[in-house]
Amino acid sequence: MEALFASGHAADIVLAALLLEALWLRWRGWSVGDLLTMLLPAALIVVGLRAALVGADWPWISAPIALSFPVHIVDVMRRRRSL
Repeated sequence: MEALFASGHAADIVLAALLLEALWLRWRGWSVGDLLTMLLPAALIVVGLRAALVGADWPWISAPIALSFPVHIVDVMRRRRSL
C-alpha cells in the first residue's frame, strides 16, 4: 500500500473512477457541461493530491486545488438556476 500512495497511483485510481462515472452519466443522458462542472472540481483536487503524494513543488499542488474552487462555484450557480 505504501508504494501505491508514494507513486501517486492511488490518485490515478480515483481519477479513473471519476472518468468511469463521467462516462456512465454521459451514457445516461447528462450534458457535457453538467458533467464538467460537477466532476472537474473533484478531479482537480485529486490532481493536487497526486502532486503532493509524489513530492511535487507547491505550485503544482496548490494550482489545481485553487482552480477547483471557481469551477465549483460555476457548478453551484448552474444548479441554483435549475431549481
